[in-house]
Amino acid sequence: MIDEIREPLALASVRWVPPTQGGRSSGSPTARVYAATAVFRLGNDEELVPGWPATADHISILLQKVGTLPTGEDLSRVGFLAPDLARPYVKTGAELVILEGPKVVANAIVREIFE
Repeated sequence: MIDEIREPLALASVRWVPPTQGGRSSGSPTARVYAATAVFRLGNDEELVPGWPATADHISILLQKVGTLPTGEDLSRVGFLAPDLARPYVKTGAELVILEGPKVVANAIVREIFE
């Protein structure tokens, strides 16, 4: 188990999909660092690519909650198991879809980039 993201690439707001809308049945994760797969949202992927996000290039993501925003969203450090593959897409305002298997469990927006 990972206790801390030592070299995060970014800070993001994370909105967890409620269980009633198909999200995690146990709610938002309680582990110090949550690992899953993610897809960067590029344009109108849902409309252009059949089966998106399942058909998109997935990347392993790490999230470490560092606070809660006034909107109720998590403020989280973001890391990747293969940071060099993710780095070209990590920009302020970039959107990610967080997945557990084929199920969308959260959406994230990059708020700050770490150099």
